[in-house]
Amino acid sequence: MNKLSYIPGVLLALLFFGYNILFTVNQTEQAIILQFGDPKRVIKEAGLNLKLPFIQNVIRYDNRTLDLDPPEFEVLLKDKKRINIDAFARYQIVDPLKFYQRVKREQNLRDVFGKSLNAGVRRVIANVSLAELLSDKRSDSMAKIANEIKVQAISLGIKVIDVRIGRTNLPSTTAQSVYDRMRTEREREAREARAEGSEMAQKIRAKADFDTTVILADAERRAEILRGEGDAEKNGVLARAYGKDFRFFEFYKSMQNLRKGLIGKGETTIVISPDNEFFKYLKRSK
Repeated sequence: MNKLSYIPGVLLALLFFGYNILFTVNQTEQAIILQFGDPKRVIKEAGLNLKLPFIQNVIRYDNRTLDLDPPEFEVLLKDKKRINIDAFARYQIVDPLKFYQRVKREQNLRDVFGKSLNAGVRRVIANVSLAELLSDKRSDSMAKIANEIKVQAISLGIKVIDVRIGRTNLPSTTAQSVYDRMRTEREREAREARAEGSEMAQKIRAKADFDTTVILADAERRAEILRGEGDAEKNGVLARAYGKDFRFFEFYKSMQNLRKGLIGKGETTIVISPDNEFFKYLKRSK
């Protein structure tokens, strides 16, 4: 038989054994060589590697940053409000051997570590109120959660890079309760604002009325003083006139009386007898 006829068989055998002996680890991977399920060697460097055929196999893990997004869950907050929280984490597998021993496969991490993540979030968030969760204190809560989860992650052979709360939703019953409470609070604030405004308006009106009364009283007092001073001055002038010329004083008084008698609405007619005392001054003045 021709020896060349054995070459294809030999090549196939070599390929078969090469496939079972040689394997490649990519730059985005890290691997563990198992022998009958028992870890024998951890490979973190990319390149071509050897293993025993048939009795050894290779498990590969991603060495890039991965995402863990467990299901949404409900938390009872410190102020007795219920809220739905969707937390997620980013992690890296840094110890493939420990990861294999505790988790086996990356798909199992959702059950193993996802429950720990949700439990850690629940423990921290349960000690804060809804107002604190929606304020700047949220970052403090996230830091506490991250610190707690990072400690637990070490035992799984992973490194937690970041922990976040993607979104927080209020259950329908809680949302309606919060809305009703907010509406009641806003209505109370509106009533207080209106009451304060009404009280301020009353104070302003009372002060204006007081100032008006004081101004009018002061003006009336000054008017009375001026009238008194005017009357005193008038009486003084009359007294001096009476002392200087008695007849002129009597004439002036009669003219004053006549003026008082002529005061009226429209035209006024007065009939005086020729013998009236008033005419004696007119006769004397001729």
